[in-house]
Amino acid sequence: MYLQELQLKNFRNYNSLKIKLNPHINIIYGNNAQGKTNLLESIYVLGLTKSHLLALDNSLIKNGEKFCNIKGTVRKNSIKTKYEISYNLDNKILKIDNQEIKKVTEYINNSLNIIIFYPENLEIIKGSPNNRRNFLNLELSQLSDNYLKIITEYNKLLKIRNDYLKKMSKNSQIDQTYFNIITNYLVDKGILVYKMRKKFIDKINENCGKVFYELTKLEGFHIKYVNNFIDEDDLKSGFIKKLEKNRIREIRCGTTLFGPHRDEIEFYLNDKNLKIYGSQGQKRMAVLAMKLSEIDIFKQFKSTSPILLLDDVFSELDDIKKNNIIKYINNGIQVIITTTEIKKINKNKFDSVTIFKIKNGEIIKTEEVEKNERKSL
Repeated sequence: MYLQELQLKNFRNYNSLKIKLNPHINIIYGNNAQGKTNLLESIYVLGLTKSHLLALDNSLIKNGEKFCNIKGTVRKNSIKTKYEISYNLDNKILKIDNQEIKKVTEYINNSLNIIIFYPENLEIIKGSPNNRRNFLNLELSQLSDNYLKIITEYNKLLKIRNDYLKKMSKNSQIDQTYFNIITNYLVDKGILVYKMRKKFIDKINENCGKVFYELTKLEGFHIKYVNNFIDEDDLKSGFIKKLEKNRIREIRCGTTLFGPHRDEIEFYLNDKNLKIYGSQGQKRMAVLAMKLSEIDIFKQFKSTSPILLLDDVFSELDDIKKNNIIKYINNGIQVIITTTEIKKINKNKFDSVTIFKIKNGEIIKTEEVEKNERKSL
């Protein structure tokens, strides 16, 4: 899978843009605040219908305009598919091959597969557990046709149960039978969420130690999935017993204290928890290794290569690590990289690369380098 062409209208700082992309390596360079990150953001939005920067939909519209539009042509094997997302001040419209798609889940399940690394990704390690759960939800929503539906249903049941617990904390009368039914449904959905997340982390651990070593020459990197509700011997009864045992605490707090909405993942280098003891560089490489490990998972579960977006990935790295990253990503998948320092990237190490210079939301220069026909840059 690769994005063949991208068109933008009134997106962020872009009035209008039409760009044809290399199936392999694309480098977007320019000074800060010229539109590099915005371009990657538009591709992410095209695939997942919302920004990875947690921006509101209407904030994607260029200042002074009433709408924005993103169009992309994607090739998967010999099949060409057109995707389109339009935003106005009130809503958004999703289309695949000019056919409007009403359900976000249907659009995402049939859209681009995207892996993105950007500087704020360090919050996956440094930030709150909610950052890590959001990461799991976003990646699994792309990988599994059912995950987004299941986690949405779980969150709805969780809200209902929490509302009942709040009523109970105020000594309000409730329908106990209905509360028990909601709890049982919550447990069933929660176990499904747990199993899918656990399988995903297990799959990442099959590759991430090797990738981390290839990037850093350090051994022992792995990720731990941590939960507070599972009895591996008896998932359902164990979960229910946990809730029943802590019913008084939950009523006092007015919220559900156990379940996948409180799951954690932890990053380790051997026995060292990187959140506590890792350097900034180790944390950066850990997140990047995890993201790169997803490539094979997407290939396995989606039967196609994902599109890899790397925003400012080379900053603060020495030449050895830069070359290790270049060596790893030069493997046939489509990669789109942003940078402010094009001279510090050895373009000759790529088999095929197209370089775009962006200034004030416009492409002002395009160059190509092919392995068998090097051009002077």
